[in-house]
Amino acid sequence: MDLHATYPALSDLRRRAQRRIPKFVWEYLDSGTGNEATKARNRADLDRIGMMPAILGGEFTPDLSISLFGQTLPLPFGFSPIGMSGLIWPDAEGHLARAAARAGIPYSLSTVASQSPEDLAPHLGSHGWFQMYPPRDPEIRKDMLQRARSAGFNTLILTVDVPVASRRERQVRSGLTNPPKLTPRLMAQVAMRPAWALGMAQRGMPHMRMLDKYTSDATANLSPTAHVGYLLRTAPDWEYVKWLRDHWDGPFVIKGVLRPEDAAQLESLGVDGIWVSNHAGRQFDGAPSSIAALPAIRDATDLPVIFDSGVESGLDILRAMALGADFVMLGRAPHFALAALGPRGVDHLIDLLAKDLSANMGQLGATDLKNLPAPIALTENPVKPAL
Repeated sequence: MDLHATYPALSDLRRRAQRRIPKFVWEYLDSGTGNEATKARNRADLDRIGMMPAILGGEFTPDLSISLFGQTLPLPFGFSPIGMSGLIWPDAEGHLARAAARAGIPYSLSTVASQSPEDLAPHLGSHGWFQMYPPRDPEIRKDMLQRARSAGFNTLILTVDVPVASRRERQVRSGLTNPPKLTPRLMAQVAMRPAWALGMAQRGMPHMRMLDKYTSDATANLSPTAHVGYLLRTAPDWEYVKWLRDHWDGPFVIKGVLRPEDAAQLESLGVDGIWVSNHAGRQFDGAPSSIAALPAIRDATDLPVIFDSGVESGLDILRAMALGADFVMLGRAPHFALAALGPRGVDHLIDLLAKDLSANMGQLGATDLKNLPAPIALTENPVKPAL
């Protein structure tokens, strides 16, 4: 089967994914928080960014490689961390890590993933990133860092935009809890998704394996969108950032930055990268779009700037890079691809994004990612594909 003929865009993979996973899992993956206005802004504001096409540039093959943290990467994108990936598809973390390693791009493992750093160690390539939700106990912090380092993760991410659990009303309405409890209502949904159900039966329902060492099963008084990780977690402050900088000897990235003054202060503390993100609209429904926040942060720091939230295509990646991003991360997209087609879906997504990057760079006359034209504002309402 020619996957490019059948699934030429992420929207095709998204539709198929929705048909292959239970509704409560879909709501976990696809939902934002509140009325999902921030999630909608992410998409709408990306659609308003254009670039002027170029003509008579002759034949060329665009160079898609970039340099980040002293390494050359073949593509300008990687995979963001998502908690409990293994709920979305069996062995999701393993499938995504292996696909990223084959492509030579970063894969990020969450502290609250359904596999541990040790589980992923055999599958990492050279670009394993570990995302930390900040434990309160310094000894647990040290142990987590050592486990990540020993497993082969070379870049540390501190996520700072989750000081408390968000409400994620769609997720609550779906009946999903953490850890998942298969009520009769949810079992009826599982019965309608045989491929997902068979995979889960073979592997068992996922849980947050990294935290097994530090917690019991006590989750009393937690909200449905919270989880056992909240029993360990603290809301980090500037001193916390300094502590991590002192205890991690590789690239250190702060994820969840929207204010330029915060980016400047983080640079002064010695972090290595700024990750512009509004958590894809999953944390606060009154936030600006990540793409709207990007230019001011680019102006405020000389550090590498990473971007996420709402990215669905190679064109979106170029939009972010034209506004100052050095690298782009995708969270929902690889999970849509995995749920749609299994492991081959992730490889297909990587190829799809690379081909879309090349096609759009050809239209722009951009021989490489350092020579993109300046962005322009598009005022018309974009036509959205039916999902």
